[in-house]
Amino acid sequence: MASTPHTVVVGGGSTGCGIARDLAMRGVDVSLVEKGNLTHGTTGRMHGLLHSGGRYAVSDQASARECIEENRVLRDIASHCVELTGGQFVQLEDDPDEYFEEKLQGCRDCDIPAEVLSAEEAREEEPYLTKDVKRAIRVPDGAVDPFRLCVANAADAQRHGARIETHAEVVDVLTDGTEVTGVEVRHDSGPGKREHVTPGERERIDADYVINAAGAWAGQIGAMAGVDVAVRPSKGAMVVMNCRQVDTVVNRCVPKGDADIVVPHETTAILGTTDVEVEDPEDYPEEQWEVDLMIDELSKLVPILREARTVRSFWGVRPLYEPPGTGTADPTDITRDYFLLDHDDRDDLAGFTSIVGGKFTTYRMMAEEISDHVCEKFGVSATCRTADEPLPGSEDFSVLRDYMEEFGLRSPIGRRSVQRLGSRADDVLKTGEPNPVLCDCEAVTRAEIRDAIDQSGTDLNAVRIRTRASMGNCQGGFCCHRMASELHPEYDAPQADAALDELFEERWKGERHALWGEQLSQAALNYALHATTMNRDRDPGDATVDFGAFDSGADDLHEEVNHGD
Repeated sequence: MASTPHTVVVGGGSTGCGIARDLAMRGVDVSLVEKGNLTHGTTGRMHGLLHSGGRYAVSDQASARECIEENRVLRDIASHCVELTGGQFVQLEDDPDEYFEEKLQGCRDCDIPAEVLSAEEAREEEPYLTKDVKRAIRVPDGAVDPFRLCVANAADAQRHGARIETHAEVVDVLTDGTEVTGVEVRHDSGPGKREHVTPGERERIDADYVINAAGAWAGQIGAMAGVDVAVRPSKGAMVVMNCRQVDTVVNRCVPKGDADIVVPHETTAILGTTDVEVEDPEDYPEEQWEVDLMIDELSKLVPILREARTVRSFWGVRPLYEPPGTGTADPTDITRDYFLLDHDDRDDLAGFTSIVGGKFTTYRMMAEEISDHVCEKFGVSATCRTADEPLPGSEDFSVLRDYMEEFGLRSPIGRRSVQRLGSRADDVLKTGEPNPVLCDCEAVTRAEIRDAIDQSGTDLNAVRIRTRASMGNCQGGFCCHRMASELHPEYDAPQADAALDELFEERWKGERHALWGEQLSQAALNYALHATTMNRDRDPGDATVDFGAFDSGADDLHEEVNHGD
């Protein structure tokens, strides 16, 4: 073994990136491998809730205590990723009083600040709440950008010497029969992949230790090593609305159920969620009834949702873990706590540990525990610093700075840019060049897009998760091509063309379950803009168009363009 142990982390979600950061800060040699982009799995498919722990204060108090503890930590170290919205657990007239009292007492038992609001006070704070509100409990819930947080952890890990390898799928966990010795990955050319990587190329990565942080895919990674990791994937549907109908996280104060939370997130509100067990975290049905359920049920809490525009929907898969022997029939009864599985102790397979279960809010705590575990194995005495040292972008961060004069940006755009970039704002925005807005919905400027391209190459979906460009109301209809144009001149036309196709296809995936009302019109407009005007559908048509006629004003232009119709 080398004097500095080499650890491979499998999984580029919040937990994997958190582990890579923690170990790298302690001086451990780290390689992180992820088969897609960072946040490819569960982390990129969540509703963005920074838990106060209130949701688990009755059913799972161990998880509730962990959530409120980490809630406080993340507010300090990731301030540019967190919005302190606050939250309400709302009791309607027909909801049980007994559960409301249980929730209130549970919060207090778990050290979660909780204040009872009258119906009038709750509606004064959130005017669009239904008039059927009886009372509410205020808790310190928040909203967090999972993409920004995950990227910040990966960037800091890289800054401390870690290797972060995306589009690198683990195809085998290497063992000598008694010990895991590394992994074999298959590199995807993937947009933004480094030029030296050949599509389909395989690489053996030797390691002194391998950490399975693959979330809902942890069972599959475990099987490659010949051990059983009893993950029970559970899918949940979420719906994105056209604007923020609420500015506070609004929860229905009832026992567990579907469609009971609205999370304000950036410029939108996200409705959640369902809880349906699936066999395969990669292949599961995305069903229309789940989207309809979100609108129907949560309109009882916030009636304006019934009339609002639904922009898109998406599904995520929770990495629930069922300890052997528990035999829980209902996935909603499985604890949201996390588990560290040392396969040397459990399965006589050294050099391999899985970290499973848990919540996004507790990712840093999970990373600290498994990093302690690995460091103890190798006699590394360095202690964890991730609860104290801010993530890149959160050092000396203030969203209140007025960038209007300094950067020539209108004040709202300046505030949004600084909120996303945090303490990196000066470095990114002070380009000395014109800095127009390229994504109007999310107020993302050219400087931010170029900064993200510098880090992500031609992978415009990676640019999207770094900046939020194309995630607004038009879903990329008016900005996808602008983002792709910024790839020139560093990348050629075929590369930009492929990147644009991939980005727009990714946007379309989430729109197809929300095609009614105004959103149907928006989707039709997007199709007209991209498939027809820009010929993204590659349809040669049967007309020969005289483009000069556009300038000459020829009377037969309409007939010529529509020849054969």
